[in-house]
Amino acid sequence: MDIGGMSLILIFLIGVALLFDFLNGLHDAANSIATIVSTRVLPARWAVIWAAFFNFIAFLFFGLHVANTIGKGIIAPDVISDAVIFGALGGAIFWNVFTWLIGIPSSSSHALIGGLLGAGIAKAGLDPIVWAGVWKTVSGIVISPALGFSLALVLVLLASWAFVKATPPLADSVFRKLQFVSAALFSLGHGGNDAQKTMGIIAVLLYSHGHLGAEFHVPFWVVITCQAALGLGTLFGGWRIVHTMGSRITRLTPQQGFCAETGGAIALFFFTNLGIPVSTTHTITGSIVGVGAARRMSAVRWGVAKSIVWAWVVTIPMAGLTGALFYWAARLLDRAFS
Repeated sequence: MDIGGMSLILIFLIGVALLFDFLNGLHDAANSIATIVSTRVLPARWAVIWAAFFNFIAFLFFGLHVANTIGKGIIAPDVISDAVIFGALGGAIFWNVFTWLIGIPSSSSHALIGGLLGAGIAKAGLDPIVWAGVWKTVSGIVISPALGFSLALVLVLLASWAFVKATPPLADSVFRKLQFVSAALFSLGHGGNDAQKTMGIIAVLLYSHGHLGAEFHVPFWVVITCQAALGLGTLFGGWRIVHTMGSRITRLTPQQGFCAETGGAIALFFFTNLGIPVSTTHTITGSIVGVGAARRMSAVRWGVAKSIVWAWVVTIPMAGLTGALFYWAARLLDRAFS
């Protein structure tokens, strides 16, 4: 594709999409390192670098199923316009920045989906909504934390049984090493699922401008650029979210951290291969609650978990509302300058 043939508005919107991807890394990638920081296996700075690397190389391990869902499985591609994409990204970025500033780990993924739905509905009503894709995504909202919870709970029980005769220092030493692997796996899952959402947005934008020909697909340069933007966002951290996810929900040992990350990674791999855009925040929160519940239910700080769930509930409608507002603002600006 001839990048030089792009219009200024297209280049601007691709830049906004990559800004969203960067903020996604800033906002969500802390989920990849929260447990490894909480267990003091790695200091936060090195954990961020570790996560960023595996975020970037995730495209080597996954197909582009999630990108296809975002690009043509939420809103019909023929309805997509510059104003719709601006509304979707504007709504998602606004909600991400707002929740990041107040330290609430809401979902960048569902902010984007909410913004896309809000902008699409503002333009054409309910007709262009691809309900099968929407329900698939909604199922991910419900199932991903439950699956993360269940897998982490089972893993921590199996690990406790396997090391029942081991001395605490030995078990601690083994799981501290294993956490390097589990954190890498979760970062791969995050990079594989989350970067693809921005890939889908940029690809459908290119499609709407006629740069992809008759068939929707994701160009390789879009894949690399989105993975890099997510990785760079990770490098700039998200320390408020790390604190909430890694210590305020429940205190973790290296064994529990390994089980939480591994359970979350398995869940992310599962949903990514099915093309379901899910939230790493939802998934790792469910996993952390699962390992805390395996110890005892009182070990989980349910007040913090409840506030996080509340943020999940309001993310799609609030991002949808702001997405619609950004769409109307774009239309007003277009009329004013046309």
